[in-house]
Amino acid sequence: MNAQIVNNHEGLYRPQFEHDNCGIGAVVNIKGRKSHSTVMDALKIVENLEHRAGKDAEGKTGDGVGILLQISHRFFSKVCKPLGIFLGSERDYGVGMFFFPQDELKKNQAKKIFEVIVRKEGMNFLGWREVPVREEVLGSRAAECMPCILQGFIERPGKVPQGIDFDRRLYVVRRIFEQSSDDTYVASLSSRTIAYKGMFLVGQLRPFFEDLKSPEYESAIALVHSRFSTNTNPSWERAHPNRFIVHNGEINTIRGNADKMQAREENMESEYLKGELHKVLPAINSSGSDSAMLDNAIEFMVMSGMDLPLAVMIAIPEPWASAKTMSQKKKDFYQYYATMMEPWDGPASILFSDGDCMGAVLDRNGLRPSRYYITDDDTLILSSEVGVLDIAPEKILVKERLHPGKMLLVDTISGKVIGDDELKEIYAGRQPYGEWLDSNLIELSSLKIPNQKVPSYTAEECKRLQKAFGYSYEEVKTSILAMAQNGTEGTAAMGIDAPLSVLSEKHQDLFGYFKQLFAQVTNPPIDSIREEVVTSSTVYIGADGNLLEEREENCRMLKVDNPILTNTDLLKIKSMKKEGFYPVEIPIIYYKNSGLEKAIDYLFIEVDRAIREGANILILTDRGVD
Repeated sequence: MNAQIVNNHEGLYRPQFEHDNCGIGAVVNIKGRKSHSTVMDALKIVENLEHRAGKDAEGKTGDGVGILLQISHRFFSKVCKPLGIFLGSERDYGVGMFFFPQDELKKNQAKKIFEVIVRKEGMNFLGWREVPVREEVLGSRAAECMPCILQGFIERPGKVPQGIDFDRRLYVVRRIFEQSSDDTYVASLSSRTIAYKGMFLVGQLRPFFEDLKSPEYESAIALVHSRFSTNTNPSWERAHPNRFIVHNGEINTIRGNADKMQAREENMESEYLKGELHKVLPAINSSGSDSAMLDNAIEFMVMSGMDLPLAVMIAIPEPWASAKTMSQKKKDFYQYYATMMEPWDGPASILFSDGDCMGAVLDRNGLRPSRYYITDDDTLILSSEVGVLDIAPEKILVKERLHPGKMLLVDTISGKVIGDDELKEIYAGRQPYGEWLDSNLIELSSLKIPNQKVPSYTAEECKRLQKAFGYSYEEVKTSILAMAQNGTEGTAAMGIDAPLSVLSEKHQDLFGYFKQLFAQVTNPPIDSIREEVVTSSTVYIGADGNLLEEREENCRMLKVDNPILTNTDLLKIKSMKKEGFYPVEIPIIYYKNSGLEKAIDYLFIEVDRAIREGANILILTDRGVD
């Protein structure tokens, strides 16, 4: 019978091979009207995205499924009353979704720690609620590692305004707790949103959580996600939604993004978290998935006072450097933030929400599809593909898709959909970014060449250096020589299977120690024309600015269009005499018998000394090696 089905299709297409990355979807009432039907429609979307969800060989345990909703005051005030928990008015309390360990002692210890932290942070803990679940619907692997799922309720202090201000207090509480209790995961803790998720198949989310089936549970915003784990193993914690986003795709640059976020923490200050930054740092949990780390970064920026659309905008910018039709004002905006924040790059479609707005953005290459409808009853339905909900054609007012690098925002407070151009023009016009850049940003190409001779080497010196730095005859002849003569790179496979350089008994060149980390199979190739538009090789050199506060001095950087520096480029940097820039050369050569570890320790001391003396451009030099 299967063979018969296959033969009914012409060409090479086979529907049974229709598997892709994660499935995402959203249902939003544009006017902010809450209803149970929003929840039901969102669950229906995720159930129809089964082909985009991963599962185990047994077919009974999934990679993860979840839903992000507004907190339903009608529902929670009803279910909490019998427990003796009195919540007050809407948004006067925060709700936490906790995955506690099943061990009774550990669970009680974690609960007690959380209650103490809440009290120490000047808030009143109202009580715990055991979330009613149906464990029997789970597969054996999910049931084995199932946590004990509880909800915790925190009263809003009278002096703290509703909304983001209260959520900021809850964020501090959660970060302190996370650093105090390793075996408990907080899926969400907010006064506006709540996440229901787990290690499910798409059809298990609805029957597992009894809350979702209650007609009293109402929401105007619902984000859903079915996970296809690309880079990390499935677990209850790694299921989406995260606290702000759901994500289809992967962040290829994640290691660099996370490291750079950590590096710039010492320069970041925020009046909104004054005196409390030490409680929430490090901002990024390095053990999470790429999606979770992006969510950590966005959450940190939002809690530090940045608007949610702006945080997403600078983390996932559109291709602006080579855009001929983009306004200069918008280019200046992107240029300003590019000096402080590198793109979180890779094929990605992101949906985000803080409980008041819901937005979506597509990566600059447009490698993950996202389509949406707007219906005549003020509902926006968005998903990674069409056909996820049965909608009568006559009800559809708008039928569109997300475009590469573009953003869509639904503001349920004002009750309108804000398009990409309107949204970005608002943010681009807030500060005189162009003036700031003219006064502070210096381009390497504009620096004068000093009146000095550029270093050169004799053939003998060149051979000695090649030997010292581990270059082989084959590399020089087949790779370097071809590039030098023709300006072209030899064709090679991306998936390198050469042995690890660290295991070699001979000296290897530096570049042999680096390997690609991203999952190449999920990245479709793009044509050279589009690649020219969307890619940029620009790097910025100098002291990092404070990302959290818009100031002129933040963009005092040296802009380098090509990271491969010539000897002339290095000479220009070493000799530059510009206000705010202090380049220093630090030698990295050492005597053979002194040992690499000692040499590195000495290098650290020299770097620290240079920074204390005001250096903000460090040039590590191997001149003088023999």
